[in-house]
Amino acid sequence: MSSAPAAASPRPHIFALAWPLLVELILAVAIGVVGTSLAAHISDTAGAAFAIAHQISVTLFLLFRIVGSGVGVVITQSLGGGQRARADRVALASVGASTWIGALTALVAIAGAGPLLRLLQTPAGVYPLAVPFLMTLGAALLFDAWNASMAAVMRAHLRTRDTLIVLVAMHSTHVLLAIPLMHGWGPLPALGLPGFAVALTVSRALGLALHLVLWRRHLGLVMTAPDWWRLPRAELAEVLHIGIPAAAENIAWRLSFMAAMAAAGTLGAQALATHAYVQQVGNMVIVFSLSTAFAVEIMVGHMVGAGEFGAAHRLVRGALGRGLVISGTVSSLVALGGHWLLGAFTTDPAIIANGRTLLWIGVLIELGRTFNLVVINALRATGDVRFPVLAGAASMALVLAGGSWVLGIHFGLGLAGLYIAFAADEWIRGLIMWRRWAVQAWVPHARAARRKLRPRG
Repeated sequence: MSSAPAAASPRPHIFALAWPLLVELILAVAIGVVGTSLAAHISDTAGAAFAIAHQISVTLFLLFRIVGSGVGVVITQSLGGGQRARADRVALASVGASTWIGALTALVAIAGAGPLLRLLQTPAGVYPLAVPFLMTLGAALLFDAWNASMAAVMRAHLRTRDTLIVLVAMHSTHVLLAIPLMHGWGPLPALGLPGFAVALTVSRALGLALHLVLWRRHLGLVMTAPDWWRLPRAELAEVLHIGIPAAAENIAWRLSFMAAMAAAGTLGAQALATHAYVQQVGNMVIVFSLSTAFAVEIMVGHMVGAGEFGAAHRLVRGALGRGLVISGTVSSLVALGGHWLLGAFTTDPAIIANGRTLLWIGVLIELGRTFNLVVINALRATGDVRFPVLAGAASMALVLAGGSWVLGIHFGLGLAGLYIAFAADEWIRGLIMWRRWAVQAWVPHARAARRKLRPRG
C-alpha cells in the first residue's frame, strides 16, 4: 500500500465529525418514534398503517442516494486533492439532478400508493388508513431530495454542525405542527396520519430555505434558475459512477427488506404493529454505527483525494473496533429495557412480550450491521462501489428476503424467524466486506480516483 500525502489544511478528528451526525440521526429516529407513537395512540391499526407507508416512503427516498452518495464521494475526493472548482460544479449539478429524481418519486408515491401497499400484502384493516397517508407523504419527497443533496455537500465540506442546525430547525417545526394537525387543536380539525405528512412538507420547505442561506454564507454557492433543472453531463457522470452502484446496494437491501415486510404483513396487523414498534426502538441503536460510518466516509474521501491511503486504512480499522463495542453495548442495554421502551407505544402484553424477544435477536443484528455500515461506506469513499453490490445482492435476496419467508412463514417461527434471517444476512455481508477491506482490494480503486485529480492539479 502506498501513501503520498498532499498538502492540506488540518482535518478534524473523526469524533468532531461524528457527534453532529449522531445528533442528526438521533433526531431523525426520534421523529420516527414520535410519529409512530402519535399514530399508535390513535390505534394499533393506525400504528401499522404509519409503519408500512413510512417504509415505502423510505424506499423511495433511497433513489436520492443515486445523487447523495456520489456527490459526497466526488466532492470529498476533490477537496482532498485541492480541486475546489470541481467540487463546486458537482454541488450545483446535484441540485438539478435532485429536482428530477424528487419529482419522479413524488409522482410514484401519489399515483402508486394503492398498488404499492397491495404489493406489500397490507392487511385489509390497515389499507384505508395507509393510502391517504402515503399519498400525502409524496408531496414532501421533492423537498427531501433537495435537502438530501444539499446536506451531503455541506458534510463533504466538513460543515456537519451546520447541517445539524438545519435538522434541529426542521424536526422542531415538524413536531410542533404534527401534534395539532394529527389530533386537532382549537379550530384545526384532526387530520390523523395525513396531518403528520403535511407537517413534514412544511418542515422540509423550511430546511431547503436554510440550506440555501448556508450555501451562500459558508460555501459561496448561489443557485441560479437553470441550476434547479440543468443536468450537466460531465459532472453527473462522475457522480453516477459512484452513486448508481451505491444506490443499487441500498435499494437491493430495501427491496429485500420490503419482501420481509410482506411476510410480516401475512402474519396480521398485530405482528405488523410489533415489527413497527421494535424497529423504532432498534433505530436508537443504529444511529451510533451510522454516524461513525458517515464520518468515516467523509474522512476517507478526503484522505483518498490527498493520497493518504495508509491513514485511511488505519482510520477504518480503529473506527470499526469502536463501532462494534458501542453497538454491542447499546443494543444490549436497549434489549434489557425492552419492556419499558415498547410500553411507550402499546399496552398490549403480547406485543410487548414478542417485541422483547426480537430486541435480543437485534443484538446480533446490530453487531453484523456495524461491519456493513462502517466498511461499505469506507469502500465507497475509495471508489470501490461495485463489489459491495455484487457481493451483497445474493445474500439480500436469498438470506434476508428468502430466509424471512422460509423461517417466518414456512417453519412457523413468525417474527422471530424474520429477525434471525436479518441477523444472518448482516453477518454474511459484513464479514465479506471486512475481508475486502482487510486484504486492501480497495487500493487500486483509490489510486484510480487519485489519478483523476492529477491533470487538473
